[in-house]
Amino acid sequence: MQDILILSFVFLVAGVIAVPIATRLGLGSVLGYLIAGIVISPLLGAFGVNVVSLQHFAEFGVVMMLFLVGLELEPKMLWQMRHRLVGLGGLQVALSTGVVMAAALALGQPWTVALAIGLVLSLSSTAIVLQTLQEKGLMKSDGGQGSFSVLLAQDIAVIPMLALVPLLAMPELIEALSHAADHVGDGHGGGDHGESFDFMGQFAAWQQALITVGAVGVVVVGGSVLTRPLFRFVAVTRLRELFTATALMIVIGIAALMTIVGLSPALGTFLAGVVLANSEYRHELESDIDPFKGLLLGLFFMTVGAGINFGLLGENLGSIIALTLALLLAKGAVLYFLGWMFKINGADRWLLTLGMAQAGEFAFVLLSFTVASAVIPKAIADQILLVVALSMLLTPALFILFDRVVAPRFAAGGDQDPDEIEHKGSVIIAGHGRFGGVINRMLRNSGHTTVVLDFSSAQLEMLRTFGFRAYFGDATRPDLLHTAGIQDAAMLVVAIDDREQITELVHYCTTNYPHVKIVARAMNRDHVYELYAAGCREIIRDTFDSSVRAGRSALQALGMHPYDAELFTRSFVNDDRTALVALAGLYDPDIPSAENEPYVEKAKELMAEQERALKGEKNSFHSRLDRGWTPPNIGEIEAENAS
Repeated sequence: MQDILILSFVFLVAGVIAVPIATRLGLGSVLGYLIAGIVISPLLGAFGVNVVSLQHFAEFGVVMMLFLVGLELEPKMLWQMRHRLVGLGGLQVALSTGVVMAAALALGQPWTVALAIGLVLSLSSTAIVLQTLQEKGLMKSDGGQGSFSVLLAQDIAVIPMLALVPLLAMPELIEALSHAADHVGDGHGGGDHGESFDFMGQFAAWQQALITVGAVGVVVVGGSVLTRPLFRFVAVTRLRELFTATALMIVIGIAALMTIVGLSPALGTFLAGVVLANSEYRHELESDIDPFKGLLLGLFFMTVGAGINFGLLGENLGSIIALTLALLLAKGAVLYFLGWMFKINGADRWLLTLGMAQAGEFAFVLLSFTVASAVIPKAIADQILLVVALSMLLTPALFILFDRVVAPRFAAGGDQDPDEIEHKGSVIIAGHGRFGGVINRMLRNSGHTTVVLDFSSAQLEMLRTFGFRAYFGDATRPDLLHTAGIQDAAMLVVAIDDREQITELVHYCTTNYPHVKIVARAMNRDHVYELYAAGCREIIRDTFDSSVRAGRSALQALGMHPYDAELFTRSFVNDDRTALVALAGLYDPDIPSAENEPYVEKAKELMAEQERALKGEKNSFHSRLDRGWTPPNIGEIEAENAS
């Protein structure tokens, strides 16, 4: 117990110190965990910790991650991804295997060893890529969706890989392993690698196929039929910890079932997540599983850093670094080519290329399996392990390269070719997500002609299917705005989701096209001040109106009359707008609002006035009721709103 407590404390301290520093420096949490693992590596060696065993345990974080990803995908959405899943993902595995195999053959390896190395290195890191994409908000981009398709295809490809590897066994390695086992003695050999496949080994091939299909069927049917009654039964207790235990039980049970039948546990839990995507318990499952996923992934990244064999690396420094860079270049070239083939354009293609070029965590498991199956000599496997670890260690740096070099280049226009704009309209809408889409529908329904500019090709294809005038391009580019007809437009709606780009676009248009009315999306209160200073007066805070409506509903649910709640809400909104104008002159972008003393004092004064005024209105309402006044009904209120 003492050793476990000390070891847990060491890992937690390393993570708590390294990750905030790395995040503040813009390096990301993954690189912070990796660096923390490298730093504590000597300490783990002194404790005699088996880092590989700890790593296998922490890999369960990947299983949990894919379960959570599955919860975000409805079966219909997964079906829509089938072409990229099979085409993009399947070709990536096949081409990467072929390229790496050819390189290994050129370095003098037998074809069996070369093929095994190609299979091992064709896989990418699900843990690092998905974690980073989610942190940076890139999961919904074309590049993020392409990366996810490839990762999912790789998880599926692991199944035939595990079946193929034993067939590549080399006779001389089998003899060497048998000789070593004789020296070790009974009960101490290396049979651990094959234990998970013993259950299936006793059946014929057709029986194994039936069992595998049955296991998948159990996951699908159990997820869609049995989980709801189970959660209802558990929910009766009103014990949150029991619900958490049930969620963990489901994930661990599915992972164990998949392992027994020789399938990828990550693939099984992903499938279960997809099945539960429409469940009313989805959000509860997400909130219960997410903390465990985060902790295990952090532990896994630290074990990757701690598992680097610096002695072997020092002896073969030049060759290991050269092989790592060659792997990144080779897989990157394959991914870039496939991105072009599947029409993933611009920055998204580079996101796919740079984000997926590394080797993956499953290579650690697969390499152990190849050594135990007498396919790859241990000396070569040890060097490949270093290549895998270094490629994973370099991946956060590649994401930083994308953020700081590639993405700004394309955001500024770069060499990306926008669509040729054939039609013009009275209103230009920059960005068509959840915000701009509602505005576009309202304007079109009222008879206005709109032109949509957006960077998501998938989103634009969907819009064109429904007859919208939508064009691919960066609305912050002056030449594209001119082509879209900004000089003749009546209005520009800025609905993109990048704060700096919104402010720059508003400033450019108010300066060069003062006749164009601008309605701009603001990310928060401080952003309102920036847009106000840039010359915009129609500023809509991203979630303000929906929050006000939620507040009004909360007042009604607490017993306030609907008319009273409506008046109260209107007064609150009017006072808030008045306060915004009053505070805009005191806002200083170079000083945090909480440290700007004149701003803070004025804000306190305005809040006190607003509180007194709203309380006065409420008291006035009740006094009118006491005098026998009858408020209008809801229909009259809505009619007044409409007018």
